[in-house]
Amino acid sequence: MPENLNLLRAFGGFFFIFWTAFNTALVDVVGSEQQIPLSVVKLWASAFGGEIKSIAAKYSGSQLLQKKYKEYEKDVAIEEIDGLQLVKKLAKNMEEMFHKKSEAVRRLVEAAEDAYLKHEFDADLQYEYFNAVLINERDEEGNYLELGKEFILVPNDHFNNLPVNISLSDVQVPTNMYNKDPAIVNGVYWSESLNKVFVDNFDRDPSLIWQYFGSAKGFFRQYPGIKWEPDENGVIAFDCRNRKWYIQAATSPKDVVILVDVSGSMKGLRLTIAKQTVSSILDTLGDDDFFNIIAYNEELHYVEPCLNGTLVQADRANKEHFREHLDKLFAKGIGMLDIALNEAFNMLSEFNHTGQGSICSQAIMLITDGAVDTYDTIFAKYNWPDRKVRIFTYLIGREAAFADNLKWMACANKGFFTQISTLADVQENVMEYLHVLSRPKVIDQEHDVVWTEAYIDSTLADDQGLVLMTTVAMPVFSKQNETRSKGILLGVVGTDVPVKELLKTIPKYKLGIHGYAFAITNNGYILTHPELRPLYEEGKKRRKPNYSSVDLSEVEWEDRDDVLRNAMVNRKTGKFSMEVKKTVDKGKRVLVMTNDYYYTDIKGTPFSLGVALSRGHGKYFFRGNVTVEEGLHDLEHPDVSLADEWSYCNTDLHPEHRQMTQLEAIKRYLTGKEPLLQCDKELIQEVLFDAVVSAPIEAYWTSLALNKSENSDKGVEVAFLGTRTGLSRINLFVGPEQLTNQDFLTAEDKENIFNADHFPLWYRRAAEQIPGSFVYSIPFSTETANKSNVVTASTAIQLLDDRKSPVVAAVGIQMKLEFFQRKFWTASRQCASLDGRCAISCDDEAINCYLIDNNGFILVSEDYRQTGYFFGEVEGAVMNKLLTMGSFKRITLYDYQAMCRTNKESSDSAHSLLDPYNAFFAAVKWIMTELVLFLVEFNLCSWWHSDLTAKAQRLKQTLEPCDTEYPAFVSERTIKETTGNIACDDCFKSFVIQQIPSSNLFMVVVDNECFCDSVPPITMAPIEIRYNESLKCERLKSQKIRRRPESCHGFHPEENARECGGVSGLSAKPPLVLLPLLLAIFSR
Repeated sequence: MPENLNLLRAFGGFFFIFWTAFNTALVDVVGSEQQIPLSVVKLWASAFGGEIKSIAAKYSGSQLLQKKYKEYEKDVAIEEIDGLQLVKKLAKNMEEMFHKKSEAVRRLVEAAEDAYLKHEFDADLQYEYFNAVLINERDEEGNYLELGKEFILVPNDHFNNLPVNISLSDVQVPTNMYNKDPAIVNGVYWSESLNKVFVDNFDRDPSLIWQYFGSAKGFFRQYPGIKWEPDENGVIAFDCRNRKWYIQAATSPKDVVILVDVSGSMKGLRLTIAKQTVSSILDTLGDDDFFNIIAYNEELHYVEPCLNGTLVQADRANKEHFREHLDKLFAKGIGMLDIALNEAFNMLSEFNHTGQGSICSQAIMLITDGAVDTYDTIFAKYNWPDRKVRIFTYLIGREAAFADNLKWMACANKGFFTQISTLADVQENVMEYLHVLSRPKVIDQEHDVVWTEAYIDSTLADDQGLVLMTTVAMPVFSKQNETRSKGILLGVVGTDVPVKELLKTIPKYKLGIHGYAFAITNNGYILTHPELRPLYEEGKKRRKPNYSSVDLSEVEWEDRDDVLRNAMVNRKTGKFSMEVKKTVDKGKRVLVMTNDYYYTDIKGTPFSLGVALSRGHGKYFFRGNVTVEEGLHDLEHPDVSLADEWSYCNTDLHPEHRQMTQLEAIKRYLTGKEPLLQCDKELIQEVLFDAVVSAPIEAYWTSLALNKSENSDKGVEVAFLGTRTGLSRINLFVGPEQLTNQDFLTAEDKENIFNADHFPLWYRRAAEQIPGSFVYSIPFSTETANKSNVVTASTAIQLLDDRKSPVVAAVGIQMKLEFFQRKFWTASRQCASLDGRCAISCDDEAINCYLIDNNGFILVSEDYRQTGYFFGEVEGAVMNKLLTMGSFKRITLYDYQAMCRTNKESSDSAHSLLDPYNAFFAAVKWIMTELVLFLVEFNLCSWWHSDLTAKAQRLKQTLEPCDTEYPAFVSERTIKETTGNIACDDCFKSFVIQQIPSSNLFMVVVDNECFCDSVPPITMAPIEIRYNESLKCERLKSQKIRRRPESCHGFHPEENARECGGVSGLSAKPPLVLLPLLLAIFSR
């Protein structure tokens, strides 16, 4: 028994020691947790919220403006917007505008065909025309150069302020063509008659810009006349026949299989010429065409193995993909053309049966240095007697031994034969096939009107010419009876229509704050959409490689099943709804809303139009009514402005109106001083109403500015308002030179002003806030580090107190960041203790205080450098906990127009051989090496090629199109306050988050004594979406729904197939081509 008692005592002592140690450890851990009282943080948030709202409301005049609109509540009519009726009306307006452009082009066609009919070709014709490169150029003695007479050029604001001649056109001839070739001189001579029609068209429709005639002979007549500048090598590579508008108008859609001989005899220069020929053929294919490339020797080698046995759409991305694979071709073995022809015919037949291709013309392009047979048994099996597949043969090299066989193959299959001996011959000889494919259309005399997808005009050398546009074009035919069966194409006429012209027909005020209009082509590519980003910035703005083929599904990506896209491609009329995530503020913020989409087709064009209206206030419109006299009086204030890119009055119709601002035009229209002005009466009536209702705020702002005791520290710098009609008022509380943000509300600050496709950022964000509350933000800098020193606050003004009320205006202020932060730190030192001694303060080193917005960006931090950063980058553990608790939510976004950095061969690498001039330089080197090989064996060869080898190994970082995924963050509105603890490695980190009343802001107080270094920061950096090889293949093979052009002219029974080639038509003059190229070689 005593032994048991001793054992019990020993156990009791051990248990006491263990319990004491355990409690001590527990106290240590708990003691390391900083307790942050919620009540104190709530007090700070309330004090700051009250102070900052008082300032924002006072200086913005929000309560006054809300009161003024309320006074008119009984006099206004609120109506729900009928989306279908709206989109049909807009489509009708666009149809009329497009029709005017196509009629201008039709008049050019008639004039050109009549002029050619009256002209007799004169091989000895001497004619001094205005050459666009040589005009106004003088020799050393001061005399004008030949073809370079004086040509008056005057800057014209309608043409981007470029110096032009609106009385005459001039003529551009590609560098590789002879200015005085008889065919060109005769073409230039008879096309002079177009000058009168150019000028007449411009008089009839002053909104027209460039009009032109692209000749089948290669010259390009442009109105108004403008001077063209060669590049640094003295070269102008532009050839109008390579432009999409020319090819689409000249030919019908086509399916093409390109066969390239890679047998051993094709080594060296021949293979280089063959690759350039393939590349030039690809240049002539457009979005309505389909193709594949097969290299052959004793075996078949699909250039893209993934696309074995099928054809792919000839969009830019696919063509570039194939060009990159051309580099991998090398010559060896024996050429077995019969295998290649069998494969090509089978592929075209099977693809045609799928119904996926052009269902129009089909062709096989054969590029080889010889054929030992005519392969008539293959043609008899697959192609005769109908000859539905045309054969175009390109003999590479100077040898003519196999020319007869290749010519027979082309002539027997309604194609064309040509021989290409040098790289300088490639372009001109490739063009011949287009003339053959145009024959049926010419014989039918079908002047099909074609419209291109959106593109940036590159005929102008500098950034001034970077205007997004579409082109309407029509072919020009020979009407001479004796040449009817030959189907002679004279060229193509066209005119450009800037996309901004389309936007002018869209009443932005009817679409609401988040609403927008957009249009797509028959292929589903975007013609206009506010989310289309054709340029990227890398030193200076550059075009993205694939900007012209951005699919609607890449910007409206929430529609995973392409319901909206496919309905529009199929030219249907209807409605579609979905929840969308729209990014704003340089993609850093997201607005989640539900959009209703309404769509219909634009008749007479391949385009379809859509309108997106956001649910809620975006579906309602109201009409006010005031007298013209009242409205005019209140428009007179100097601080009133209107959206420059909105069309209140059409000032383009008459030259004398072009210098007017929209505000001036309205005033002159209402006073009857300009009866010729065409204006939107409904919009102007609402502008007058907004001017009258908002006028009292000017006097209110003025009284604040005059009261010297107010704003004594000049923290508030600007007050501003905007209304649903694009009317703005601005008041400065400091001198213009004292403004911290000089660009705010100027044309340079695109995000914060009314423009053609969106309301100001501060307006859009305020509209999504709870009525009566302010949204605060720091403008993001485009630079890596955010250097903003201002805070913007804005609030929306609603007519009624329910969700159906339209947002009629938004008002706000911009204040110094330092002033804003000072108010925050003052509030965070308050406490409720009677003795004034606070138990905790943001000054304490034990805690960190932050002010963040509803997207998680820091407005105030003890470390000033963190201003503008995402909170997750600074406090990763806390942000992660907020996401887990549901205080914030992560929204995944996608960017299918991104540009990613990638390592790629330098521009001097092998891939650059596909550039015709670089290819020429490389070929010259190759020839010279071959000539001297027998003298110096391989030493010179190794030295001569060493630079190409080294360059091929050099990599450089470039920006390439890619797809990315990135997050955005939004606070949960229902959560006002939250406390939390985070278990870190050896401590608990506590925090409190408290909403600032009447704002989009949150105060976050974090324990600074517990470090959670093991939790990584949360960033918003985009992540590139990488596709494995099988997925890449699937993406290449997959074809979205598209609508074929309605017209097809594949064949005609009267076609003269005997015109099938042999000798080049209009060849380059070697000395003229070699001189600038050789100079460029030896100057390097």
